[in-house]
Amino acid sequence: MKKGEQRNKWTGANKNWEMSVLAMAACKKHWDSIAKPIGSLGIFEDIIIKIAGIQNSEQVDIGKKAVVIMCSDNGVVAEQVTQTDSSVTAVVAENFAKGIASINLMAMAAGAKVIPVDIGIAKDLQVEGLHNKKISYGTGNITKGPAMTRLQAETAIETGISLVKELKEEGYQMIGTGEMGIGNTTTSSAVASVLLKMSVEKVTGRGAGLSVEGLARKIRVIKEAIAVNRPDPNDPIEVLSKLGGYDIAGMTGLFLGGLRYGIPVVIDGVISSVAALIAVRLNAETLNIIIPSHMSKEPASVRIMEELGLSPVIHGKLALGEGTGTALLFPLLDMILKVYHFNSTFEAINVKAYERYDPRWPEKR
Repeated sequence: MKKGEQRNKWTGANKNWEMSVLAMAACKKHWDSIAKPIGSLGIFEDIIIKIAGIQNSEQVDIGKKAVVIMCSDNGVVAEQVTQTDSSVTAVVAENFAKGIASINLMAMAAGAKVIPVDIGIAKDLQVEGLHNKKISYGTGNITKGPAMTRLQAETAIETGISLVKELKEEGYQMIGTGEMGIGNTTTSSAVASVLLKMSVEKVTGRGAGLSVEGLARKIRVIKEAIAVNRPDPNDPIEVLSKLGGYDIAGMTGLFLGGLRYGIPVVIDGVISSVAALIAVRLNAETLNIIIPSHMSKEPASVRIMEELGLSPVIHGKLALGEGTGTALLFPLLDMILKVYHFNSTFEAINVKAYERYDPRWPEKR
């Protein structure tokens, strides 16, 4: 397959957009009938309308939710771009499987299942509940050469797509994306710099916590990795394989799988947002199934949200990862759906309905 042909591989949407438009129109009409000021739940109303389009039904249902956490190690940790070493990836992945990490507790409160996936941890783990989809034992050091081969990157993407298929068959209706991999804010910033064609300084933050000197080192390392690998910014798979990680690739597959199987997929933080950007570059229609959760304090995340035209509803300066931002969004959407499905309508209470003068929608004439 030639480089210029690879993007066609990810275009299998299985999506009836005509039905989606009708479902969104019906959803908007129902919102307007509810006994409250029109558009008064703001972006949340837009999210429910978007989900109606994804599900091809105004009867929106996201009762069964999961957070899929892609766990992988990154060779760039050897360049001292993090506070901790790669051993922490395996420890935290085990905690996911045991149900004792932050995301487990938050997901439990949100009524969601946590699904941890070993897609590239640098050691073998024998723990119940951890899904073994290992591509290899971590990625290469990107300052020395590519993180992975193109085939490995594509295999990781296909892994994410296959997981969405499995979850669809099990009845899941919404998926949150999460990750665990020491060093992955370095890889994600590198990928973002190239894909957005922005300077490394503008897209790189302190990750889980770096000193001024540590941030400066991280920026130098990313610049060196880009210079060594010279990825083509017009080829997302090449950028991913040379500078990224298996966690990013796996989450890219989750977004593409959401498009293929008609499931809304939620962005978490910066690493997840980079995966979303890659997925949209591979297939622009993917944007139609992506839901943002929070605005990460990492610069790359802010730039990517602007690039994708997405508006996160949570502004908490989160930097935990693991899919915790998606878990925070879930109960908010559940509350909004209570209003959508069960609130009185103007007709039911014999009150004249509001007219729409919201600039997002055409005014009535």
